[in-house]
Amino acid sequence: MKSSSLFDVKDKVVLVTGGSRGIGLMIAHGFIVNGAKVYISSRSAKVCDKVAEDLTKLGPGQCISIPADLQSLDEVKRLVAEISKREKQVHVLINNAGATWGESIETYPDQAFEKVMNLNLKRVFSLTQAILPLLEAAATEKQPASIINIGSVDGIQTPTQETYAYSASKAALHQMTRVMAGHLGQKFITCNAIAPGPFESKMMAQTLKDFGDIIVGNIPLGRIGQPEDLAATAIYLASRAGAYTTGAIIPVDGGLLVKPKA
Repeated sequence: MKSSSLFDVKDKVVLVTGGSRGIGLMIAHGFIVNGAKVYISSRSAKVCDKVAEDLTKLGPGQCISIPADLQSLDEVKRLVAEISKREKQVHVLINNAGATWGESIETYPDQAFEKVMNLNLKRVFSLTQAILPLLEAAATEKQPASIINIGSVDGIQTPTQETYAYSASKAALHQMTRVMAGHLGQKFITCNAIAPGPFESKMMAQTLKDFGDIIVGNIPLGRIGQPEDLAATAIYLASRAGAYTTGAIIPVDGGLLVKPKA
């Protein structure tokens, strides 16, 4: 087998939620420049459409915008219906759309907890459930279909900030990934999670501005993550190279989780 074919994602059909910015955009870009057909979804139609247009220009792959607010179950179903009109199968689902909220325990709002848990966990299940027939249509024993859930190192460690719902949702997402992997393997569908450390994104912007030097100082590799770091991990999991990997939670964090404690 040629080594280049191990990581080939050319012509794969990919859905990336939250694909118009941050981690989702990094991953979508990586698949597109490697020849995949990528659908991106986000709440803002204007932003989503513009990002899809810009990414398509990079080629050789293609990017298609289907805006949707995935807090809503109806919107989840509409997103899958729109893709079903265009595609008979989906090779890769990347559940990236998410939200966070940081506030002291004394004032943490109930509605904020519900919003974060709904989008980060419940709607990941809803979307996976709804799009499952398209994943099954793409899956083969030699090359399974792939679900990639975007978790977080904060679902593994105790974060410095008081992000109660976010951390809980990501820890739960990691476990749901394992459960999905155990039950979907018989359908030739793999399910893994990527747990990113610090990357430059809108969600992380203020934290990096306030604590960037401290964060970098705690990373053994001495830098925050770059877009290629995430894209490469997702491409590995979606390609022949990752066809026998399922149920894994893969930290992409520069060694943050394994740094020796003082």
